[in-house]
Order: sequence, then C-alpha cells, then structure tokens
Amino acid sequence: MPSYALNFYNPAVGDQLRSGRKTATIRLGDKSPKYKKGMIVTVLAGARYGLRERVFDAVIDKVEVKRLGDLSPREIEHDNPEIRRADELARWLGQLYNRDVSEADTVTVIRFSQIIGTMF
Repeated sequence: MPSYALNFYNPAVGDQLRSGRKTATIRLGDKSPKYKKGMIVTVLAGARYGLRERVFDAVIDKVEVKRLGDLSPREIEHDNPEIRRADELARWLGQLYNRDVSEADTVTVIRFSQIIGTMF
C-alpha cells in the first residue's frame, strides 16, 4: 500500500483524473524532497479535513522545480485542462493557496501515470 498521497481538494478534479485529462499537478514551492521519480502514490480527491475518494494509485514519472513563469502551455494543460497561460495559473493557485501568487514564484511540476490492476 502506498504511503504517500497526492491530494486534490477541488471536486471537479476527480473526473479529470478518471478521464486521463489531468496527468500532472503543479504545486507551489519546492516539493522535490517529498516526491521522487518512481515513487508510488495514492491519488485522492475530496474535501480538506473531510472524506476523500481513492481515485487510483500512480507512479511519479517526473518531478521538476521551476519558476511559474517558465512553465509551458503544455505543462499547465496537463495540470488543468482549462488553463494554458502562466498568469491564469497564478490566479488559480492564488485561490487554492489563499495568497498572492506571481509568475516569479517557484513551483513543482509532478507528472504521474495511473497504475492499472493490482500492485501486490
């Protein structure tokens, strides 16, 4: 059983994950000490401090730390299919983290792939 999780608090994200439209997460700050390539994680969707649904287990394919303003439209789209530009992503992350976010902020791009079938 994986001991790490990728938690998603937005209710719409569960459907994006299940359909394969969301294959990455962009997190504010440097999360590279916590998430490593090859790590197995459980992907969860649901309310913070509330019930969460186990969507699937995944393997982390890539972890990259960069400035938000240096993200490509493709990287942004893998996180949120409705967004393509860094300024839009900064606003979105600002709402999620409840603080001002700019294109100069450091973010971590975590790419992951769903694991099909049983692991053990």
